[in-house]
Amino acid sequence: MSQKSDNNKDAFLYPKGSYRGNFSPNNLVFNANLQEFAQKVAYICGLETNGKISSKEAYDRIKQLWHQLKASKRELLEENDEE
Repeated sequence: MSQKSDNNKDAFLYPKGSYRGNFSPNNLVFNANLQEFAQKVAYICGLETNGKISSKEAYDRIKQLWHQLKASKRELLEENDEE
């Protein structure tokens, strides 16, 4: 498979939106984490919808991802507010 083909596949499977908010390294990293969260939730929903995982398992996975995102927010964004 060619490099261009790999890039197209990655762009399709892992789309990234450009960041348009107030720039800071922490905001940029949190935005990337938020996009990753959304991507993973979409995959989990697809797995549950197609019967590959149970609703409980989907809920538990999304809940775990949510806790990781909240921790990321605390570390990256709330520290900025205190400075």
